[in-house]
Amino acid sequence: MLSEAERLTRLQVPSGIVDVVIDSDTFNEIDDQFAISLALLSPERMRVQAIYAAPFHNAKSDGPADGMEKSYQEILRLLRLIGKHPPVYRGSDRYLPDERTPVPSDAASDLARRAMAHSKEKPLYVVGLAAVTNIASALLLQPEIAERIVCVWLGGHAPTWPDTYEFNLRQDVAASRAVFASGVPLVLVPCKGAVTTFLTTGPELRCWLWGKNALCDDLVRATERTAEANAKGRVWSRVLWDVTAVAWLLNDDHRFMLDRLIPTPIPEYDHHWGRDDTRPLCRMVTFVNRDPLMEELFGKLSAVKDAPPDP
Repeated sequence: MLSEAERLTRLQVPSGIVDVVIDSDTFNEIDDQFAISLALLSPERMRVQAIYAAPFHNAKSDGPADGMEKSYQEILRLLRLIGKHPPVYRGSDRYLPDERTPVPSDAASDLARRAMAHSKEKPLYVVGLAAVTNIASALLLQPEIAERIVCVWLGGHAPTWPDTYEFNLRQDVAASRAVFASGVPLVLVPCKGAVTTFLTTGPELRCWLWGKNALCDDLVRATERTAEANAKGRVWSRVLWDVTAVAWLLNDDHRFMLDRLIPTPIPEYDHHWGRDDTRPLCRMVTFVNRDPLMEELFGKLSAVKDAPPDP
């Protein structure tokens, strides 16, 4: 178990370049694509070692397995646009049956193996953009990795919000409880009440990204298509939720967000936070400075060079 001093060190934005893996339900929304792109386009701070496809189930999938497979294929498609190719692994095809039973998958196995190659002094940063089924499974398969990773997870809502009925958390509450109880250093990025301000609009995307490269055009079209399908002719804006989890690793000098230390909360099955002040500290994002972060994101996306056409 990490000492309090070691935990507090892990909960600081790291200096230098760190190893990162990303766990993502990429086909679920459009924000995952922006987040993965930002990570891959930030080599000054992170080396993306692998990307894991996470399960999800909503109107865009027939079930967790279908959502995971669609996300796996979407990750591969996105990587071709970016021109970078870290290994991609399929994740869980179902949610945890309880808080003690892992769901084996290539993603969970790779995370456990990769984390064991790291150390307390040089941990692996796990950026979670989905239900934490894969991450929980890795921790249950290899509990020792809790001392060798830092988990940055976008999920739940701020403690000031009336509930925690948020997509990433509510899909697999058992997995969330397993991760939060594992002792892993945790950076919690709540959705409503914290990240809600990080939104964009069609005109803004057209102004800053359209025509810059194939990646930007794809992101603009996909965002507009998704937003207009939901808005049905009404005014819309779109929160790019997942970008903020990646951006925490870029948040030196609090350029992009503010946060604070709190006792690690308890994700309850009734979709509220439980509280126990004796639990280890975690770091929770409380505010996102929208314009500087959006400028960072748009600048890196628009700088991508398209591959030359085949002769």
